[in-house]
Amino acid sequence: MLPETLPHWFALTVHPKHEQLAERGLKNYGFEAYLPVHRVRRQWSDRRKDLDMVLFPGYVFCRFDPSHKLRVLQSPAVRSIVSNGREPLPVDEAEISSVRAVIASGRPVDVCPYMRVGQGVRVRGGPLESVRGVIVRVKDSWRVVVSVEALGCSVAVEVDADQIAPEPVLREVLRERMADGRYQA
Repeated sequence: MLPETLPHWFALTVHPKHEQLAERGLKNYGFEAYLPVHRVRRQWSDRRKDLDMVLFPGYVFCRFDPSHKLRVLQSPAVRSIVSNGREPLPVDEAEISSVRAVIASGRPVDVCPYMRVGQGVRVRGGPLESVRGVIVRVKDSWRVVVSVEALGCSVAVEVDADQIAPEPVLREVLRERMADGRYQA
């Protein structure tokens, strides 16, 4: 299929601690599924261990045609499709790509509160080049927050200040969404 004819991505809610089962089940049913996981180091009193943790607990992304939503809902561990009432709420392809790029960068990732209004930025260099998000300042470092609107979740990754540039397109999108009433200042 050509990219413009591909079905949209959707966020699915899944049973707690069953994200991997849901992803495998969706793939077995022939759907394209994506479960973002990142590496974290945990410290116990006697040892340290690197673990793969689910980035958005309780959620899995799936690309499908809305006419197949019954088959998706019949997949193991899937509870529901994130929607705005009756219609499934599509997740923007750029948001999925940005989450993938953040994870692939290998940099430490923090889950943070969803940010609706802020300075839109684009990373200009390094492994996160072309990632778009909102810039925030945490202590003495800059972080780019990448949001997945359908989930109301965000992730933040630390960046060097010289690698970011203002993104006027994001400002226009925010202005447009505020005018629609989806966001409030």
